[in-house]
Amino acid sequence: MTRHKRRHRLIHTIPGQIYLWLAIMIFGASNAVTRKLTEIGAQNFIGGRNPISLCNVLFVGNLCALIVLLPIYWRQWNLKTLQQLSLQDWIALVAVAILSGAVAPGLIFQALALTKVNNVVLVGRLEPPLTLILSVWLLKERVNLWEILGAMVAFIGVILTIILQPQGQAMMNVGGLSVGIGEILAVAGSVALGVSTIIGKGRLSEIPLGIYSIFRTALGTIIFFFIALNLYGTAHFMDVLSPFLWQWMLVYGAVIVVVGQSFWIKGLRASTVSVASLVGSFTPITGILAAYLILGEAPTQAQYIGGCLIVVGIFLSQVGIRRQYHRVLFSKVTSTQAEQEVETGMGFKGI
Repeated sequence: MTRHKRRHRLIHTIPGQIYLWLAIMIFGASNAVTRKLTEIGAQNFIGGRNPISLCNVLFVGNLCALIVLLPIYWRQWNLKTLQQLSLQDWIALVAVAILSGAVAPGLIFQALALTKVNNVVLVGRLEPPLTLILSVWLLKERVNLWEILGAMVAFIGVILTIILQPQGQAMMNVGGLSVGIGEILAVAGSVALGVSTIIGKGRLSEIPLGIYSIFRTALGTIIFFFIALNLYGTAHFMDVLSPFLWQWMLVYGAVIVVVGQSFWIKGLRASTVSVASLVGSFTPITGILAAYLILGEAPTQAQYIGGCLIVVGIFLSQVGIRRQYHRVLFSKVTSTQAEQEVETGMGFKGI
């Protein structure tokens, strides 16, 4: 047996869970890596501009994501499959692309510029309880007591994380409380992701996963580009082709996007929804650890209090999810609907 065949055989014998855990560690580190890159860029201005701006990182990162997705899913983009999509399907795809591919990442990346990474990670846990509420209200989904308790505890944890923050510079008054603008942007990003998930569940569950992923990423990238141009002007992307930017984007693009996304897709294809959902729920924990290891950002008292409640909420929700969706959870992750079930509990993946 040749060395190439032995290596190929070894790759196929690696359990899907290993790929999932590696992907979660990479995705969890994405926010901390993003902040670190912008700090490096701030120390190496080009013409008075930060070449590694958050917009540049997001834009180039999405392009890298497309490089990963296209070779994997290009066969699904055939005329026969596309003709089966209705006008309502395309409208829903556009809405999801705008919300989860442009608006939510833009808000979350801007939040990273204004507040601590741990705050963005923890406040982002608002998405699962919000999605649960909208699923019950709009999609008439049935939930059990464990899921309700988990959502309530996680929601309380998010609120405490926000309101117990020490006074900072970027603050605004909301209902008599001083709340950080970065935390508000993170909340808005979570709301956009939650609404996007509901649209996907309601209209896109039967759409092939490749069409869903590629369309969302491609259109989201284009829309984000034009939104940023409108808000910040044409000079905002002047450094998008800078060698200095691309030197460091090899870190974000190659590791966070290409390797992370490849491991995630490989792990999903070899795992059940149950396993993938459980592994995905550890994303906020890896995010907090990454913020400490990469940025030296130790959790504050507010983050400890809110984070502990959020972890308890995640645990309760996992118990409820397994009781509610036993048949679905123990099937393979081979559809858009299955991937949505997994990613609902993960939050933002950095792309």
